Amino acid sequence: MSRIGKKPVPVPAGVTTNISGQKVEVKGPKGTLSFTATDDVTITLADGAVTVQPRGTSKRARQQWGMSRSMIENLMTGVTTGFKKELEIQGVGYRAAIQGNILKLSLGYSHEVNFEVPQGVTVTTPKQTEIVVEGIDPQQVGQVAANIREWRGPEPYKGKGIRYKGEFIFRKEGKKK
Repeated sequence: MSRIGKKPVPVPAGVTTNISGQKVEVKGPKGTLSFTATDDVTITLADGAVTVQPRGTSKRARQQWGMSRSMIENLMTGVTTGFKKELEIQGVGYRAAIQGNILKLSLGYSHEVNFEVPQGVTVTTPKQTEIVVEGIDPQQVGQVAANIREWRGPEPYKGKGIRYKGEFIFRKEGKKK
């Protein structure tokens, strides 16, 4: 029995939910998101909450039960509060600046890295060494943050690079004489 799947997903105030077959469409103040569930689960809307039930007792149905419920909860969170990933840049001379739709990164290369921000995601730089990625789709926000981090991941010797805020980097000791 799925502990996550059993819980109903409450529909927040100001959010409209439309269920047609296996497709759930959620519209809120930040935008519209949709999710199509597999045929292994049944989705119903009752008493201001969305409930997910498995069709049968197969292993796949039980797997899809909890996952579908989590995806629907992410839709509700995305259209009301949105998702946010914070990155920090460490290193001498490493900095970031946003110019229109392009994030300009100085990361110790011979050239400046120009990262084009995709549609549906907003990137801001409160400080030269901080990057904030925000949006309504958690997958897209995480992917954009990972793509930015990929340009110069944190290295274990000096700790230079782009890291998630609060991420622990295991430091290594350098060579000994």
